[in-house]
Amino acid sequence: MDRDTCDLLCLDLPHAEAVRAQLTGEERARVLAVQAKALGDPTRLRIAAAMRLGEELCVCDLAWITELSQKLVSHHCGVLRTAGLAASRRDGRLVMYRLTDAGHRLLAAVAGPLTPPTAGAAVTTDAAAR
Repeated sequence: MDRDTCDLLCLDLPHAEAVRAQLTGEERARVLAVQAKALGDPTRLRIAAAMRLGEELCVCDLAWITELSQKLVSHHCGVLRTAGLAASRRDGRLVMYRLTDAGHRLLAAVAGPLTPPTAGAAVTTDAAAR
């Protein structure tokens, strides 16, 4: 006997149909999965968080903030843009990035409020608090 399956067929059809009617469609689920995967990378999560705090930043600023190369930041920004979580615009020779509404919503759902620590306050991590 498999612990993860029912031992008998016990379909509650009205309830199951009500849930099915409300379930996200396959295409929308695919889009959401791509977006979730884009934020599933720690580097992209940090870049998105920097965009959230800085509103609109050029690749150079994002590279400085995250202490990563411009080429790597540019690549990850492209992934966020392709997933619909970031938007870019060219300003002369600069490329400026910002989070889209979808990017703001998903980042808030994943990371919660991103408030910078107050000046002089000690920053603790879960490991340090144990």
